[in-house]
Amino acid sequence: MESVSLIDRLPEDIDADPDTIYDAFVGWHTEQGLTLYPHQEEALIEIVSGNNVILSTPTGSGKSLVAAGAHFTALTRDQRTFYTAPIKALVSEKFFDLCAQFGTENVGMMTGDASVNPGAPLICCTAEILANVALRDGAQADISQVVMDEFHFYADPDRGWAWQVPLLELPQAQFLLMSATLGDVTRFEQDLTRRTGRPTTVVKSAERPVPLVYSYRTTPLHETLEELLSTGQAPVYIVHFTQASAMERAQALMSVNMCTKAEKAAIAEVIGDFRFTTRFGRALSRLVRHGIGVHHAGMLPKYRRLVERLAQAGLLKVICGTDTLGVGVNVPIRTVLFTALSKFDGTKVRRLRAREFHQIAGRAGRAGFDTIGYVVCQAPEHVIENERALAKIGNDPKRRRGYARKKPPEGFVGWSQETFEKLQAAEPEPLTSRFKVTNAMLLAVINRPGDCFAAMKRLLTDNHEDRKWQRRHISQAIAIYRSLLAGGVVEVLPEPDEQGRRARLTIDLQEDFALNQALSTFALAAFELLDRESPTYALDMVSIVESILDDPRQILSAQLKKARAEAIAQMKADGIEYEERMERLAEVMYPMPLADLLLGAYETYRRGHPWVGDHTVSPKSIVRDMYERAMTFTEYIQFYELSRSEGTVLRYLADAYRTLSRTIPEHLKTDDLIDLIEWLGELVRQVDSSLLDEWEALADPDAALAAKEDEEIEHKPRPVTGNPRAFRVLVRNAMFRLVELAADEREEELAELAPDVDWGAALDAYFEEHDEILTDADARGPALLRIEEGEQIWHVRQTVHDPAEHHDWVIDAEVDLPASDEEGRAVIRVTAFHRL
Repeated sequence: MESVSLIDRLPEDIDADPDTIYDAFVGWHTEQGLTLYPHQEEALIEIVSGNNVILSTPTGSGKSLVAAGAHFTALTRDQRTFYTAPIKALVSEKFFDLCAQFGTENVGMMTGDASVNPGAPLICCTAEILANVALRDGAQADISQVVMDEFHFYADPDRGWAWQVPLLELPQAQFLLMSATLGDVTRFEQDLTRRTGRPTTVVKSAERPVPLVYSYRTTPLHETLEELLSTGQAPVYIVHFTQASAMERAQALMSVNMCTKAEKAAIAEVIGDFRFTTRFGRALSRLVRHGIGVHHAGMLPKYRRLVERLAQAGLLKVICGTDTLGVGVNVPIRTVLFTALSKFDGTKVRRLRAREFHQIAGRAGRAGFDTIGYVVCQAPEHVIENERALAKIGNDPKRRRGYARKKPPEGFVGWSQETFEKLQAAEPEPLTSRFKVTNAMLLAVINRPGDCFAAMKRLLTDNHEDRKWQRRHISQAIAIYRSLLAGGVVEVLPEPDEQGRRARLTIDLQEDFALNQALSTFALAAFELLDRESPTYALDMVSIVESILDDPRQILSAQLKKARAEAIAQMKADGIEYEERMERLAEVMYPMPLADLLLGAYETYRRGHPWVGDHTVSPKSIVRDMYERAMTFTEYIQFYELSRSEGTVLRYLADAYRTLSRTIPEHLKTDDLIDLIEWLGELVRQVDSSLLDEWEALADPDAALAAKEDEEIEHKPRPVTGNPRAFRVLVRNAMFRLVELAADEREEELAELAPDVDWGAALDAYFEEHDEILTDADARGPALLRIEEGEQIWHVRQTVHDPAEHHDWVIDAEVDLPASDEEGRAVIRVTAFHRL
């Protein structure tokens, strides 16, 4: 589809009538050799007529085209239009799609992490961004149209408020609400019409472009799968409810013959020289070459992209993934195979809700490829085993009574064919209001022109909550308002000012204060508390930045597990009794550098900057921990056993790099801090450059669009030696890693990294002369490292820091530059650990 030509089809007349706009858009679509579905025609007619539309049609039914028609209509009328989605990745993807359709000069993006062309007439943003604009400007906001994708996120417990606020605060806007799983929308239909004064049309089509066939199986999964493969129902997406079970299933299926030799050769050709750089990656390499994919949020982006590309090429017969298959995931499949109809939701095990079921099942059947999609559900394993055993016994009543039926595991929540059939017929549950009141909400409303009391009263009493919850929100709002008054942040005016305000803020809000990293201004203030001359200054700056980032739960849990295991081992060695060990264990936490300083500074800062009260500073150490341990990405993953969460670790590191680069003023950056930031950026880039490439591409969307036309599976990073400053840090860290291992006398790990050295004998000789090997800041400082740079080989000498500071023991090594570029890391060959 030559979608870039869409902007050229805009009618020139700003007052073009609905028929002219409709004909122009449909004409463009027809030129692509495509025809509209009836529900698309209906939705577009209502949109060009100026009406609100609630589009509730199945997955694959072309909702994106209707959204494009809505933007086309708004741009024709010289109106500003917003597109919102629930996740930043989907917003970014949509940004580039709309740039291709409407031109980069007409499209902007705001996600909190990035802001590109924010004055454009067409803005892509997360729901929270739009909600905060609506709170800040209300009916005066320069927003004439809102397209909300994946509108079922309205019911999300944490984020649903952001999907409701624009409906309440933007009466001037035309709305297009879209989702495949909305359920009964009568309330929204009536509410939108009342608020906006526009008719609201519900376009609801239960007819899928690719109809689904459902079946319930009581055969073991591998037999079910073999039947699906033999009857042409691949590719099959096997749904699991944990990342671990998805990987375990994939490995268990290696015994099933998935592909012919020709198909395996085709897979190998597509993979080409793709780099599987981690332990999980090497396991994935074996699986995909066998025709089995794995897909879940914990994977590196490049691995997910590889699986998606192979799936799009029809080369994967089976994909083992999680139930997160849905928003922003591009895996075309013919069959969805549920391994269960119940899951642990973080609180308890429960059966799937109708919306969850339809969201996953709806991905079956590929428009343009399949005439039928298949949805299959496995019976519980204990039921399958019992049925097979009873079938072997036959009809002998005595033997059947004597058979000890296998029972389900403890805490198991079962399902049956009846459960499966009820889910198929069930409408998605009505969307539940998740309105909430925050400091930022009150500040935004108080700061905008007009009577803030009337505006806040309307917001609190005319939302989608029932009266009981409205009263709770009113009480909370009053409490927040009183704290703002008591803190001197808000003052009541004796007379309304020239803009109609009856109260005003006594502080200046930062520009777009609620649209960016909420605690970034706190970090700027906290930087001033540090001593620039401190040997830990660079690491302390990192700790401040890490404290304002979102907590990566999997990493912190792994750190806590490791810390407690080490604490127990030490307490046992010290002879501490069990009861006391358990008491002390409760006090062990993951590393939290500068915790006292940061928590105290946050409380002080919050009094004068009350909007940060919606967020809490969270001391943690991941970037700092990795740097202090002088570990590579792979070593860090192995150390904390995070192979199933590589993607989570990398996303955190990329976020930290972006925040360090963007938040710390240049005048506060020392050479050590610049080295550390460069090291972090290069580490992320060499593991998987796509996260940084996407961020950097926003600076030049035109170039990014041109690159997309010839997009490779893997974004090839620049040679690791191409950033000399970062590469020297990688070399320094690799050498210091050897020092740390030597200090702990971990001879096996040393032998693995440097097999040419007799570490046992060398360490024995060293410790005859010195009591210990120091690993403090001086030990890793530049004074004890010498690098002689050559064209192909660097010669490196790391001096060991002994307590007496004799500095008479060294580790000599060679750095192979071509090999380093090939592997994306500092490739070092240790030649000796010896006394000078």
